[in-house]
Order: sequence, then C-alpha cells, then structure tokens
Amino acid sequence: MSNNKLHWLEDRVGYKFRKREILIEALTHRSINKPYNNERFEFLGDSIVNFIIATYLFKKFPEANEGSLSKLRSSLVSKTGLYQIAKYFKLGEYLLLSDAEEKNRGRIKKSLLSNSVEAIFAAIYLDSGENLYLIEEIITETYDKVFPIIDLEVLFRDYKTILQEITQAEFGVTPEYRVVSTNGPDHEKVFEVAVYINDKLYGKATGSSKKSAEQNSAKITIDVLD
Repeated sequence: MSNNKLHWLEDRVGYKFRKREILIEALTHRSINKPYNNERFEFLGDSIVNFIIATYLFKKFPEANEGSLSKLRSSLVSKTGLYQIAKYFKLGEYLLLSDAEEKNRGRIKKSLLSNSVEAIFAAIYLDSGENLYLIEEIITETYDKVFPIIDLEVLFRDYKTILQEITQAEFGVTPEYRVVSTNGPDHEKVFEVAVYINDKLYGKATGSSKKSAEQNSAKITIDVLD
C-alpha cells in the first residue's frame, strides 16, 4: 500500500502515525499469509472504546441512570455502531485482505469493518505511547461527527434503513419483510412480520402496525447479524 494512500487514512482518522508498521498491522486481516494480523489490536481496541465511551456518556448525561447509560453505550460500541465509524473512515478501502476474502466481499462486510475500527483505535493508542488523553480525544471527536445526536429515542431508530445497508454490504441483496399473521379486532390489530434474507428467516416480531412490526423485526435481525 502506498504512503499516499495511508496519508489519506491518517487525515480521515485525525492522527499521523510515527511507526507505519503499527498502522499496517492494524489493517492486516488474518486471511493474509503474514506472521501478524490485527486480531490482538481488536482485543485491545474493544476495551479502549468501551472505557472511553462509558466515560464520555457519564460526563455527557449527568442525570441519566445506569440502565440508560448502558443502553447508549451498547448501541454506540455494537458492531452496528462501529460499522458507521468504519464507513466514515472509508476503512474498507485500506484493509489488507487475501484474494479469497476479497471475493467474499470482505471490504464491505460489517463484522470485519467493525473489528477493524477497534484495531485502528488500539494502533493509535500504542503508537502514541499509550497516550490515553489523545485516543480519548480522537474517539470522542469521531463519535461526535458520526453521531451528532446521541439519544435513545433517535440512535439507530430507523432499523430498516440500517438493516438494508448491512444486507446490501454483506449479502448483496435487500431484506424481504413478510406478514406472518394478523390478529385482534380492527381497532387493536397486532401484526407479526418476519425478515428474510436470500429466502432464509432471520427474525420476526410483532407490532401495532405493519410498519412498527417491520422496524421491530429489523432490529432483531440486526442483533442476530451482530
């Protein structure tokens, strides 16, 4: 990978690496036949992101209780949340993958991209001499840009849109919603909707309207794909 291309990634992330080999390792998927890959970076990055986002939310919402803070953190550090960060970084363009993983759509695969975000944050932490203040600043600024509104009522509310992005990236198709059943009187209908991807059932849920049942089933499917 050219230095110019790595410069573009550094500009997007907001950090210039002192040791390029750390950045290269953080971008290297295990499918590559190398004596190193980014899995150890993912392990470290997972803990770093969880701690920093927990601190961030603790300060940002001084009146919120433990349950609300936990739900917010879970949303932000989930594979879905990290996937949004990966898209912002355009991280798929920089990953070092095997030919087989390339053919398996690795550059747009949600799980692979979300793990790579953790690896990049860990690489910054290590390259900066384990400067916790610096990585905290980078992570919180990134989340502020990607999620300008952080609120349980807003965050990831449109589950159908998110699921469509995920399925198009990972499967190359859009999800199909099928009404399984409709019960109750006309003024209190309960709809049950199932989500199918490539004719395979991934999740089903109920709702007081077809639209709400679709959103609920999409959320369940996202959790399954996580």
